Amino acid sequence: MTQSLYVCAGTLHLSSYFENSAKFAQLVEPQNNQSFVSLSPLETLKKVSGRLMGFLHGREKVEEPRRRLLVVDDEESICFSMQEYFTHHGYNVETAKEVDQAERLIKAGKYEVIIQDLRLGTTKNPDGLDIIRLAHECSPDTRIVVLTAYGSAEVELEAKASGADAFLRKPQPLSQVAQVVRGLIESPRRWVAPHV
Repeated sequence: MTQSLYVCAGTLHLSSYFENSAKFAQLVEPQNNQSFVSLSPLETLKKVSGRLMGFLHGREKVEEPRRRLLVVDDEESICFSMQEYFTHHGYNVETAKEVDQAERLIKAGKYEVIIQDLRLGTTKNPDGLDIIRLAHECSPDTRIVVLTAYGSAEVELEAKASGADAFLRKPQPLSQVAQVVRGLIESPRRWVAPHV
């Protein structure tokens, strides 16, 4: 059986991927004491092809760097749900619940996208505008999505003038936020200098 797979590998010019016959034999040996004796050669090939493809492509696979995302919101449930959702979808997510914490993170590293609320804590000031300005000062390519329940037409205009790329009102489905994030990452930035 193993011999016929060697012939198949040779025919497909795959033998160069195997340093020695022991490695190939280990790859095609049945797992859990299963037997391929009753299987036709085609069925046998189908059975081991998954392992063979994993072996062949596993060594060539290059892990893409995960996109960095920062969520700034004083509601722990929002930070948690966003972190879980975006981490599951391949992002490296950090969270901040306070202005000082967000400023430290922004100064320390570059993020592709920041999703943030405008009001943090019990203040009535939209302190998120300062975070937008700081993010653009530290990393002009960072895309910013404002996600807030305190939105008005005036605040939206001010946020966009400060450099926000998108303005969403809470509550918003995570899939919709993710769609906006993907759209911003994939589209080129039309840079407009924020008003200071």
